[in-house]
Order: sequence, then C-alpha cells, then structure tokens
Amino acid sequence: MKISHVSLQGRLLLDGGRLQGSFFHRSVVLVCQHDLEGAFGLMLNRSAKKTIGEVLEDEMPEALKRHPLYLGGPVQPGAFCYLHGDNSLSSGNVMHNLNLGYSLEELTEIMGSVSPTKKVRVFAGYAGWGPGQLDAEIANKAWLTHPASMDLVFKSDAGALWNHILGLQNWKHRLLAQSPEDLSQN
Repeated sequence: MKISHVSLQGRLLLDGGRLQGSFFHRSVVLVCQHDLEGAFGLMLNRSAKKTIGEVLEDEMPEALKRHPLYLGGPVQPGAFCYLHGDNSLSSGNVMHNLNLGYSLEELTEIMGSVSPTKKVRVFAGYAGWGPGQLDAEIANKAWLTHPASMDLVFKSDAGALWNHILGLQNWKHRLLAQSPEDLSQN
C-alpha cells in the first residue's frame, strides 16, 4: 500500500488513544520537519522535572540555568535543542514566528534579549520517524493532527495540553480527554 505524503511541519500530533503503553501515551508533538526523508518533532507536554542547569554543566547565565527542561522524545535524550518564538521574528524555520535551534551560544543570546514577546522552551531528546513511517502511522489513525499556534506551543500548563486540545474536538475526543490515564481504573 502506497502512503501519500503531505508535510505536517508546523502541526501538532496528539495521541488519539491508540498509543497507551508507549512513550507517546497522551503526548502532544510539534512536527518541526517532515519530508520524504522522515520526520522530526518535539513533545511539548512532558517536563523533565529538572532545570537546564541541573543537566548541563556548561557556563551559562543564571536565568538559563533556572529555565525548565522538557523531554522532546525518546531519541538521543542527551541531545539538546530549543524552540524560540517571538513576534519580532520575520519568519521561522518551523512555522511563522517560531524557530528551532541547537546552539547554546545562540540560546544564551536569546535569553539575554529584552523582547517582551520572547518565548523559549528547551528540550532533551526528540521524536523521529524514518521515511514514510509517520505517514503510515497517520494512515493507521495512531495520531490526531491539530493546527499549532504559539499559544499552544508555549502553553504554561504543558501537562494539561493534551486534555486541552482534545477538549476542543468532537465529543469522542472530549470523552477520551476525560478518561482516566489507566483505563482499567474506569
């Protein structure tokens, strides 16, 4: 069966209730890149429960050391990247006003800027899919898709993001959002 390819870059993937028991159970993933070579994304709703300073020993400003760290996905958990959003960005490499970066030096500069609309989220690890893999998972209904927005990407209560977005959907998805994490407790 040939799977057609439509880029999902700049969209959110949500566990549609079929990923229980996996790393992606109740996850929300921002697709940062998606082409015929595969896909790369970052989980937005899983805190590492640590700060950047607790994980990185590099020299950095105190504000950056105290910044929370998120688990971007199960691939290369020692690899760090960040999302940087700002109304002053004329474009973005993920979506409008949103860039993905990897440089600690650039992150330090961004954190030192005084822009009132600056938003930053730092990740350890990422989610990755090989050629055609994400397209096949979408075709098999493992994931729901939803338009991304700056408000959703940088939602302050990231742990509630999955429930929040499903609550905006049809009655079946709202019901899924209200179900207990462990369905045997239902």
